[in-house]
Amino acid sequence: MTDDAHTSTPLVDEAMKKAAVAWVSVSGGPALALWCAPLEGALYVVSGPGEQAAPGLADATEAQVTLRGDHGGRIVTWPARVTRLSPGSEAWETTAPLVAGKRLNAPGPTADLVARWAADGCAVNRLAPAGEPLSGADLPSDAQTEEPRETSAVRATRKPFRLHRVRRR
Repeated sequence: MTDDAHTSTPLVDEAMKKAAVAWVSVSGGPALALWCAPLEGALYVVSGPGEQAAPGLADATEAQVTLRGDHGGRIVTWPARVTRLSPGSEAWETTAPLVAGKRLNAPGPTADLVARWAADGCAVNRLAPAGEPLSGADLPSDAQTEEPRETSAVRATRKPFRLHRVRRR
Protein backbone atom coordinates (compact mmCIF):
# COMPACT_ATOMS: atom_id res chain seq x y z
CA MET A 1 0.00 0.00 0.00
CA THR A 2 1.33 3.42 -0.90
CA ASP A 3 0.94 6.79 0.75
CA ASP A 4 -1.47 7.77 -2.07
CA ALA A 5 -4.29 5.67 -0.60
CA HIS A 6 -5.51 8.39 1.77
CA THR A 7 -6.08 10.92 -1.04
CA SER A 8 -8.34 8.67 -3.13
CA THR A 9 -12.12 8.39 -2.91
CA PRO A 10 -14.39 5.39 -3.58
CA LEU A 11 -15.57 7.02 -6.85
CA VAL A 12 -12.00 7.52 -8.10
CA ASP A 13 -11.05 3.98 -7.04
CA GLU A 14 -14.00 2.43 -8.86
CA ALA A 15 -13.51 4.56 -12.00
CA MET A 16 -9.81 3.62 -12.08
CA LYS A 17 -10.59 -0.10 -11.81
CA LYS A 18 -12.75 0.09 -14.94
CA ALA A 19 -10.52 2.48 -16.89
CA ALA A 20 -8.97 1.50 -20.19
CA VAL A 21 -8.70 5.07 -21.47
CA ALA A 22 -8.06 8.22 -19.46
CA TRP A 23 -8.06 11.83 -20.59
CA VAL A 24 -4.84 13.32 -19.26
CA SER A 25 -3.95 17.02 -19.28
CA VAL A 26 -0.44 18.18 -18.44
CA SER A 27 0.37 21.80 -17.51
CA GLY A 28 -3.08 23.07 -18.49
CA GLY A 29 -2.71 21.72 -22.04
CA PRO A 30 -5.40 19.89 -23.95
CA ALA A 31 -6.57 16.59 -22.51
CA LEU A 32 -5.34 13.63 -24.53
CA ALA A 33 -7.06 10.25 -24.61
CA LEU A 34 -4.41 7.77 -23.46
CA TRP A 35 -4.47 4.02 -22.98
CA CYS A 36 -3.90 3.22 -19.33
CA ALA A 37 -3.63 0.21 -17.06
CA PRO A 38 -5.10 0.33 -13.54
CA LEU A 39 -2.86 -1.26 -10.94
CA GLU A 40 -2.50 -0.91 -7.16
CA GLY A 41 -4.65 2.21 -6.78
CA ALA A 42 -3.06 4.14 -9.66
CA LEU A 43 -3.13 4.36 -13.44
CA TYR A 44 -0.05 3.51 -15.49
CA VAL A 45 0.49 5.17 -18.87
CA VAL A 46 3.19 4.16 -21.37
CA SER A 47 4.41 6.69 -23.93
CA GLY A 48 7.37 7.12 -26.22
CA PRO A 49 8.80 5.64 -29.43
CA GLY A 50 6.52 2.93 -30.78
CA GLU A 51 3.88 3.74 -28.16
CA GLN A 52 1.29 6.50 -27.73
CA ALA A 53 2.29 10.15 -27.80
CA ALA A 54 1.81 12.01 -24.51
CA PRO A 55 3.66 15.32 -24.84
CA GLY A 56 5.05 16.56 -21.53
CA LEU A 57 3.85 13.62 -19.43
CA ALA A 58 7.24 11.90 -19.15
CA ASP A 59 8.76 14.93 -17.39
CA ALA A 60 5.66 16.11 -15.52
CA THR A 61 5.10 15.88 -11.78
CA GLU A 62 1.38 16.74 -11.88
CA ALA A 63 -1.51 16.12 -14.28
CA GLN A 64 -5.31 16.28 -14.43
CA VAL A 65 -7.04 12.95 -15.13
CA THR A 66 -10.62 12.60 -16.33
CA LEU A 67 -12.37 9.24 -16.37
CA ARG A 68 -15.68 8.16 -17.84
CA GLY A 69 -18.42 6.04 -16.35
CA ASP A 70 -20.37 3.05 -17.61
CA HIS A 71 -22.64 5.34 -19.64
CA GLY A 72 -19.66 6.80 -21.52
CA GLY A 73 -19.80 10.29 -20.02
CA ARG A 74 -17.32 12.06 -17.78
CA ILE A 75 -17.87 11.19 -14.12
CA VAL A 76 -14.75 12.35 -12.30
CA THR A 77 -11.71 14.58 -12.78
CA TRP A 78 -8.86 14.41 -10.28
CA PRO A 79 -5.38 15.84 -9.84
CA ALA A 80 -2.66 13.24 -10.15
CA ARG A 81 0.91 13.00 -8.93
CA VAL A 82 3.02 11.69 -11.83
CA THR A 83 5.97 9.42 -11.10
CA ARG A 84 8.13 8.01 -13.88
CA LEU A 85 9.44 4.50 -13.33
CA SER A 86 13.14 4.10 -14.11
CA PRO A 87 14.26 0.99 -16.02
CA GLY A 88 16.18 -1.33 -13.75
CA SER A 89 14.58 -0.07 -10.54
CA GLU A 90 12.62 -2.36 -8.25
CA ALA A 91 9.38 -0.60 -9.18
CA TRP A 92 10.14 -1.11 -12.89
CA GLU A 93 10.97 -4.79 -12.46
CA THR A 94 7.70 -5.52 -10.64
CA THR A 95 5.32 -3.15 -12.44
CA ALA A 96 6.40 -2.93 -16.11
CA PRO A 97 5.68 -6.64 -16.84
CA LEU A 98 2.20 -6.29 -15.29
CA VAL A 99 1.45 -3.21 -17.40
CA ALA A 100 2.84 -4.90 -20.53
CA GLY A 101 0.60 -7.90 -19.86
CA LYS A 102 -2.46 -5.64 -19.96
CA ARG A 103 -1.47 -3.99 -23.27
CA LEU A 104 -3.77 -5.00 -26.10
CA ASN A 105 -2.26 -6.00 -29.44
CA ALA A 106 1.24 -6.13 -27.98
CA PRO A 107 3.88 -6.92 -30.62
CA GLY A 108 5.51 -10.02 -29.17
CA PRO A 109 5.93 -11.50 -25.69
CA THR A 110 5.65 -9.40 -22.56
CA ALA A 111 9.36 -9.71 -21.71
CA ASP A 112 10.34 -8.43 -25.17
CA LEU A 113 7.92 -5.51 -24.84
CA VAL A 114 9.37 -4.49 -21.46
CA ALA A 115 12.91 -4.76 -22.85
CA ARG A 116 11.94 -2.56 -25.83
CA TRP A 117 10.41 0.04 -23.51
CA ALA A 118 13.67 0.19 -21.54
CA ALA A 119 15.91 0.25 -24.64
CA ASP A 120 13.88 2.84 -26.59
CA GLY A 121 13.49 5.22 -23.65
CA CYS A 122 9.73 4.82 -23.34
CA ALA A 123 8.19 6.39 -20.25
CA VAL A 124 6.12 4.27 -17.89
CA ASN A 125 4.33 6.80 -15.68
CA ARG A 126 2.32 6.19 -12.53
CA LEU A 127 -0.62 8.57 -12.09
CA ALA A 128 -1.77 8.47 -8.46
CA PRO A 129 -4.63 10.53 -6.93
CA ALA A 130 -3.18 13.60 -5.22
CA GLY A 131 -6.06 15.85 -4.28
CA GLU A 132 -9.77 16.43 -4.10
CA PRO A 133 -11.63 15.10 -7.17
CA LEU A 134 -14.39 16.92 -9.05
CA SER A 135 -17.55 14.92 -9.66
CA GLY A 136 -21.27 15.39 -10.15
CA ALA A 137 -22.36 19.04 -10.01
CA ASP A 138 -18.73 20.19 -9.55
CA LEU A 139 -17.80 19.08 -13.09
CA PRO A 140 -17.95 21.72 -15.84
CA SER A 141 -21.38 21.82 -17.47
CA ASP A 142 -20.11 22.69 -20.96
CA ALA A 143 -19.08 20.05 -23.49
CA GLN A 144 -15.43 21.20 -23.39
CA THR A 145 -15.17 20.77 -27.15
CA GLU A 146 -12.28 22.22 -29.09
CA GLU A 147 -11.45 22.85 -32.72
CA PRO A 148 -9.61 19.88 -34.24
CA ARG A 149 -5.85 20.20 -33.93
CA GLU A 150 -3.66 20.57 -36.99
CA THR A 151 -2.38 17.26 -38.29
CA SER A 152 -0.44 15.98 -41.27
CA ALA A 153 -3.07 13.26 -41.73
CA VAL A 154 -5.57 15.70 -43.24
CA ARG A 155 -5.84 15.70 -47.00
CA ALA A 156 -8.24 17.03 -49.58
CA THR A 157 -11.07 14.69 -50.51
CA ARG A 158 -11.76 14.03 -54.16
CA LYS A 159 -14.79 12.71 -55.96
CA PRO A 160 -14.77 8.93 -56.10
CA PHE A 161 -13.43 7.46 -59.32
CA ARG A 162 -16.12 5.83 -61.46
CA LEU A 163 -15.18 3.63 -64.38
CA HIS A 164 -18.66 3.61 -65.90
CA ARG A 165 -21.47 6.09 -65.93
CA VAL A 166 -23.79 5.76 -62.94
CA ARG A 167 -27.46 5.65 -63.83
CA ARG A 168 -29.88 7.73 -61.86
CA ARG A 169 -33.31 6.31 -61.22
